[in-house]
Amino acid sequence: ALYQAQKKYSQAEPLYLRSLALLEKVLGRENRSVNNLSYITVATSLNGLALIYYSQGKYQQAEPLYLRSLTLLEKVLGKENPSIANSLNGLALIYSSQGKYQQAKPLYLRSLALVEKVQGKKHPNVATILINLAALYYLDGDIARATDYFQRGLEIQTQNLNLIFAVGSEKSKQDYIRNFLGTTDSAVSLSVQEFRNNSTAASLALTTVLRRKGLVLDAVADSIQILRSKLDKNPETQKLFAQWLQIQQQLSALIYSQPEKQTANLKTQLEKLEAEKEKLEAAISVKSAEFRQQTQPVELSAIQAKMPKDAALVEIVQYQPYNIKAKTDAQRYGKPRYAAAVLRSSGEPKWVDLGEAAEIDKLAIDFRAALATGKIFKKLARTLDAKLIAPIRPLLGDASHILISPDGQLTLIPFEALRDEQDKFLIQNYAFSYLTSGRDLLRFNSNVKNASAPVVLADIDYNQTQTVVSAKPSGVRGSQNRRSGELANLEFESLPATKEEAAAIKKILPNAKLLLGKDATETAVKQLQNPSILHLATHGFFIADVEQNLNASADLELTPSQPKILEVENPLLRSGLALAGFNQRKQATNNNDDGVLTALEVAGLDLRSNQLVVLSACDTGNGDVKVGDGVYGLRRALVIAGSQTQVLSLWLVDDTATKELMVKYYQNLQAGKGRHEALRSAQLDLLNSQEYSEPQFWAAFVPSGNWTALGK
Repeated sequence: ALYQAQKKYSQAEPLYLRSLALLEKVLGRENRSVNNLSYITVATSLNGLALIYYSQGKYQQAEPLYLRSLTLLEKVLGKENPSIANSLNGLALIYSSQGKYQQAKPLYLRSLALVEKVQGKKHPNVATILINLAALYYLDGDIARATDYFQRGLEIQTQNLNLIFAVGSEKSKQDYIRNFLGTTDSAVSLSVQEFRNNSTAASLALTTVLRRKGLVLDAVADSIQILRSKLDKNPETQKLFAQWLQIQQQLSALIYSQPEKQTANLKTQLEKLEAEKEKLEAAISVKSAEFRQQTQPVELSAIQAKMPKDAALVEIVQYQPYNIKAKTDAQRYGKPRYAAAVLRSSGEPKWVDLGEAAEIDKLAIDFRAALATGKIFKKLARTLDAKLIAPIRPLLGDASHILISPDGQLTLIPFEALRDEQDKFLIQNYAFSYLTSGRDLLRFNSNVKNASAPVVLADIDYNQTQTVVSAKPSGVRGSQNRRSGELANLEFESLPATKEEAAAIKKILPNAKLLLGKDATETAVKQLQNPSILHLATHGFFIADVEQNLNASADLELTPSQPKILEVENPLLRSGLALAGFNQRKQATNNNDDGVLTALEVAGLDLRSNQLVVLSACDTGNGDVKVGDGVYGLRRALVIAGSQTQVLSLWLVDDTATKELMVKYYQNLQAGKGRHEALRSAQLDLLNSQEYSEPQFWAAFVPSGNWTALGK
């Protein structure tokens, strides 16, 4: 079964045959003195072997095995036992694939009735049979009935997803949602390739994507926020939450600030702490489920009701094309591609295929590298626009505000810097707001009742020594990206322009609290309670995954040749911000304040009433890309902490240019502009300036989350 799941059929087949031979030798073909479970085991081997042959298109070998399994189970268990449903379903698959629809249909319907009767109408097995029935009706040319059965199957899957997501750690949720990739891909494939002009299929595909994309992030954020709201009233909850915060700190300290240890010992400790963290996350899920209110499944109409009239939601998804008519597994799934759905505040969604993911990913990586290093990028900007936006543009109508939810490598590029057919930057014609998925619109709130004054951290003393040390000023707010093996070598220099930046923001926001120099500590940040605005002007870092570097680019120096010293799998431990004492972290006497604020620790901040977090630093929008689930880095951590809006950077940014951009941004916010429009206006000012007109200076920062104007 393990080899079968990995599609290693040549290794699975002899094991099934050997198993079957052993069972039949011991049991005899029909030995009544043996218990029923033994015969079910024989049937399981028969069904497994049949499925291997079906997957390879060997229908003549598969059919007699399913028939034999069905006959055996009916004789031993009776015709009304749900255990025969698997054999019925498999046999129906064989007939359906051969075009024998009239033979397949009654088998599916009988299987469905059995499972619904015994296991209930919402059981996952019911969903599987309904989706198989949908395929049969599609192949038989009954599109309306096929869509109906498919929708019913997807609805049951959604209900079961929500049930399962009420428990388990973040990792277990990531593992579980992979089970649904096939039906998500099928929904998108049908809309993009088979039913191009079918509005029902288009709506079904977008609804499916909106219910599943970024769902792990929502589930984790919900659990944390629900638990936070109950801390005052429940000592048990307080203890659980404190343990969770402590394990985050221990993990961060182990990687960044503890003295050098043997690699093997360090890896063992890391694995032990990660296992403990998973247990605590699972406990948090269960505890928060006690207080969770029943929510209705996401519907397109609910999202459209939240959309401005001048906006268009552009939901980009990477999918694997599914060919329902193919005869073998190898032929059923094609190479990954990108597709986009466009939804306006009224009307039906429209889908468009964008092309092969590998080609688009290569363009996106090269484009970001060219922008970050100031190299010539004009041709890339046009090519990528032609590939991504040109097919979408006719569907946008008169929309000027693009609510964009990218996927894969496209989560790491600024769409504002693409160039259209008139050679204009897209920022000149469109305002962009970045989302994890269009479902984000349902989460936006304006809860500012408990918000405290804005807080600004800047001019940070990374050495935090007793005497003043003259440090060479840095021109950029970050370091070159390093692999995990180089964690110990991270060191940062002073950022003089951040002092001026803080002073200018203080003039605009007189009630803002400034934390400068030695006062800009990790402890100070962790003790903050719901600042209405949190602005951190400092060095940021993201350390690429040593094993699977999805952001590979020689220009961005994400793949240096140094040998691997330590593998740190968790991306939230490889992303973070430098605070006071960062360069002296190995000498830190208090492991709770080593000057390193990792994304893992950021997730534990109390930002429930926060309206805006600005990370005026390098690489703060970077992270590990997970198709269908966004970027695992600082932005994800801020959403979990409760922040409504985030402004983060995608590469190493210039210190002085960033100060200019940020001052203009806050002036625009004070003037009443929206949280995203204020940034766009500031970026346009730099674009139109002499000194900072290149996208390298203005395009790094992207706004995500709630775009509306700040509350009072």
